[in-house]
Amino acid sequence: MNTFKICQRVLSGFGIFYDKIASEAAAFGAKKIFLVCGPNLTRIGVAQKTVDTLRAGGFEVEMFNEVEPDPSVQTAVRAAEKARAFGAECVIGVGGGSSLDMAKVCAVLMTNHEDPKSLFGVEKICKAGVPLILVPTSAGTGSEVTDIAILSDLEAKLKVGIASRYLIPQSVILDTELTLSLPKGPTAASGLDALIHAMEAYTSVNATPLTDNFAERAIRLIAPNLRTAWARGDRVEAREAMLVGSFYAGIAFCNAGVTAVHAFAYPIGAEYHIPHGVANSIMLIPVFRFNLIGNLPRFARLAEFLGLDTQGLSLKDAAEKAMCFLEDLIDDVQVSRRLRDYGVKDADIPLLAEGALKAGRLLANNPRTMTLDDAKAIFEHAM
Repeated sequence: MNTFKICQRVLSGFGIFYDKIASEAAAFGAKKIFLVCGPNLTRIGVAQKTVDTLRAGGFEVEMFNEVEPDPSVQTAVRAAEKARAFGAECVIGVGGGSSLDMAKVCAVLMTNHEDPKSLFGVEKICKAGVPLILVPTSAGTGSEVTDIAILSDLEAKLKVGIASRYLIPQSVILDTELTLSLPKGPTAASGLDALIHAMEAYTSVNATPLTDNFAERAIRLIAPNLRTAWARGDRVEAREAMLVGSFYAGIAFCNAGVTAVHAFAYPIGAEYHIPHGVANSIMLIPVFRFNLIGNLPRFARLAEFLGLDTQGLSLKDAAEKAMCFLEDLIDDVQVSRRLRDYGVKDADIPLLAEGALKAGRLLANNPRTMTLDDAKAIFEHAM
């Protein structure tokens, strides 16, 4: 049996966020709004403008703007304590994946008073949280439409997931205007992350016709537009394609799951504080080249979705053509694909390989099973 999960309501359009956020929150009957964001949105004025807009709409607003990249369990506890003290009746998350994930956890911790670590895993949350509105300002994580939140367990030096139907928001606002100021580095990292989400969903053993539809549409939107969004961030058409593509990719991997690329990215992200989209980009080609023989027809079709001419090519050659395209794309947006450039040493590989194999939930989706020796070899190829 397959299930298909998606958020209840989506608003999209250029410049709609400030016009619609108050009325969207009012639909839930809430008076006290807890706004979750990161320090960058405070610096550029988006956070304060959001607070002012909501207060003008008659709401009491408390802001938590301390979300760090790869947010920790400790930050989640601190945010939830602040939200409970305020008496939050609705949580709004604005920002990149870290802020959206934090908002999701915060909303459920309003009604589930457990230690966040006790929620690690699948469907460990007992009841729904307070209403949740998510607004992405980057085009990559897809967190606004997924049932997953990732927190860093600093003690274990791992990034760990909470997966639950109760993490899916009631409402999503997609406003391309909020992505125009995204710098080149995050544009590259988040855009590649979204593309990888879609490709992993398409090659997951849990792919279905529904998830395939969203994955294909995501790839066809992101692949031809990422370079333009990176090179000219003011190009609205490219930014819109990236935002919608990321949303579609989120729907695809929320239901089909991601695979070993993410499993391998988590330990290097946690240990070396490599941004999530960059970590995925480093591991993409080594993992995909390992996976190819697990489902050659699917990897060959990725080439078609990427816009490549595969006429007359064997499945293996078409799949390899896709790998070469992806290598060029990552290089063009100036993301290094070598682990050693991020401080990883050969001696670190055995521990990293063990960490990757701990992501059993993700490896179960992978089109090819792998051993510890396989994992070590993949990391060696990424060096």
